[in-house]
This record gives sequence, C-alpha cells and structure tokens, in this order.
Amino acid sequence: MDVPFEPWSPGFVADPYPAYADLRARGRVHWFEPTRQWLVPHHADVSALLRDRRLGRTYLHRFTHEEFGRTPPPAAHEPFHTLNDHGLLDLEAPDHTRIRRLVTKAFTPRTVQALEPTVRRLAAGLVADLKKAGGGDLLAEVAEPLPVAVIAEMLGIPEADRDLLRPWSADICGMFELNPSEETAARAVRASLEFSAYLRELIAERRENPGEDLISALIAAYEENEEVGPEGPPRKGGGGRRAGRLSEQEMVSTCVLLLNAGHEATVNTTANGWWTLFRHPGKLAALRADHSLLSTAVEELMRYDTPLQLFERWVLDDIEIGGTLVPRGSELALLFGSANRDPARFDRPDELDLARPDNPHITFGAGIHYCLGAPLARIELAASFGELLREAPTMRLVAEPEWKPGFVIRGLRELRVEL
Repeated sequence: MDVPFEPWSPGFVADPYPAYADLRARGRVHWFEPTRQWLVPHHADVSALLRDRRLGRTYLHRFTHEEFGRTPPPAAHEPFHTLNDHGLLDLEAPDHTRIRRLVTKAFTPRTVQALEPTVRRLAAGLVADLKKAGGGDLLAEVAEPLPVAVIAEMLGIPEADRDLLRPWSADICGMFELNPSEETAARAVRASLEFSAYLRELIAERRENPGEDLISALIAAYEENEEVGPEGPPRKGGGGRRAGRLSEQEMVSTCVLLLNAGHEATVNTTANGWWTLFRHPGKLAALRADHSLLSTAVEELMRYDTPLQLFERWVLDDIEIGGTLVPRGSELALLFGSANRDPARFDRPDELDLARPDNPHITFGAGIHYCLGAPLARIELAASFGELLREAPTMRLVAEPEWKPGFVIRGLRELRVEL
C-alpha cells in the first residue's frame, strides 16, 4: 500500500517526523516498493530486530548471491564492495567476532578516557579559531575537523594528509543512501581505490617504522597471519581463523570504517544539534545558564534529530512482524529516526527535553553491531558543545540552513553562525 515515506523529497528530508508518526499509526511493518524494503518504524521492533540473529548486515557468510535470490553487484562497483564487505560493519560471526575483539582493544574505557584531554585540546583550538574569525560555518570549522582529527590521531595518519580523509569518506558513504545513482557509485569506487591505495602505502611505511598508533597494532595482528594472503579467505565458509588474526584487506577496511563511522554521525549530531538548539531558544538559554545539563542534553539531541535515520538488515530466515510474514531474502529498513520519536517508548517524544531522565535512544544501534566508538563520540560531543557554550555564549544563527539531499545519513550543508 502507499506509505508516507519520501526519502528523495527535500521536504521529507527536512522534517520526516510527521510522516513517521503516520507510519507508526498505520502498523508495524510496511512494504516500500521503490527500494523493495520493509519499513519498520516502532522502537520496540527496531530494538528487538537489531538483536535478532535471524537477520544480518550481510548474507554472504551463509549464502551466495544466487542462493539468496540476489543479483551480484556490477563488476564496475567491485572496489567499493571489496572495501566495504571486509569491514566490521558488514560482517557477521565468526569474522565479525574476530575483528571486533581485536579492534575493541583500542576502545576500552581506559583508552577512550585517556583521549579526553586530546579531544578537549582539539575542540578548544577549533572554537578559538571560530571566535577569532567572529563566526563562520560551524559545520566546516568545528563539527567536521574535530572527529576527523581524533580518529586520524588514533590511526596515526600524518596531519598533512588529513584533508584527504573527509572527501573520501563522503564519497564512500554516498553508497549507503537508498538507490544510489551510477554517478554516486563512480565517486565511491574512485574514493575506495584512492583511500585503499593510500592506506596500503601507510601500512607499508608503518611496517618499517611502527609506532603507538592503531595501524601499527593492526599490522602486528596481520603479521601473525600472513599465510592467509592479503585478501583473506573466501567470504562464504571462510571464517575459521583464530581470534586476533587479520588479513591486510580487513586491516584496510577496518581503518576506513573507523574513519567513516567514527565521524559521520558525530559531525551531523553536532550541526543538527545546534540547529535544534537555535530553533528552541528557551532550551538553549537554559543550557547556557546550567552547563550541568550537558550530558543529558547531548543524549537528547541525538534522540530528537537522529543523524543516522535508517539502518538495513537482511532477513536470513523467515520472520514475522505484527502478523506479517517477512520471508528470507527480504531486506528490512529499520527507521531509527522514527523509533527515537515513538510515544510508546518516550514521554512527549516530539518535545525537546534537555534533562530527559529516561532516554533509551537507539542512535548507536544495538546488538553485536552496537557502535564501537559510542563512548568516544560522547566525549567528542561533550567537548565541542561544552567549549562552544563556555567560549561562545553569544553565538547565534546567521541564516536558516539547507539540508543535504541524503536521507540515510542526514545532515546540513552548512551552519553559518556569528558571535
């Protein structure tokens, strides 16, 4: 049936929340023909399905494309899929378990906490530059460079090369939108090739001169397993390696994922969050008057205007949602933005409550694919929002911003401010 879901409409992208309310009222699952996906809008269902092992981010650990009833991606797109399909986000057990166990060592509470002074120092420098200029584009001058600098420092990417990272990331992430165009695919392929080549050169250099960075640690894991070969074993049935081992392709894919996932959501949470605050001047005034609200405010801003609106899962075995059979081979579109505004789970969901005490938003996902960098993202957001609240208390909006056309990763083109 027709559903109020128009992800390519600028008006929908600017404010999808009334349509989400309509979707929730109509039922628990809806077929959306343009993308041939089942839309899931309720918090309880999204939360449960993220943990359901009958679903997967990939199906290639159990089936070939043909066995699953899917057409293989075009050969011209292969560089993107080689990069993406060996990354932690698009793997299932046992490969996901093996790689996540290794990478988790870089995101222990102690390790992340040790990064806090660095994050605060970087945020302070960016805000100081914004103040000196009297304002500017908050997105480009604070929101983007902070998480990129943090993850680049963790990986050990030289400062002179960091301007390359954001364009590559943006082009690769274009493929996560619904029905990406051939032009988008071409940009993603080019970025995948360039980014992979850059990382392979950097890996070769770190083999000769290892440091204390994450790439050097991944190299150590790779060198324990060189007999596997640079691409690792075939995907189907190839997950028999012991925990702690890594192929070179998995190393490259992991680095790219850490950059992409490590900053895309943080960038958009920062810009979208400030745009939300500017539209709620009373709430912003309360936050400026009481910085102790910052921790709950960050959580509420992530819930209120979710940066990642939709997350996909493949149905590996038949499931039933609200009396509707969803067969194996189907794809679910889990609507994070809708789930985070569900009145069945949140009191007054369309109201911005910076002191909200009960806030089980699913912005970072759930289950085995719960965001590994969530603690680091929270530190980055607290640092940038806190620094702006302290050092730029007169900051105000210059002009109403425009939304970028993407819906899945939803963010502003720019956010012009002045002090």
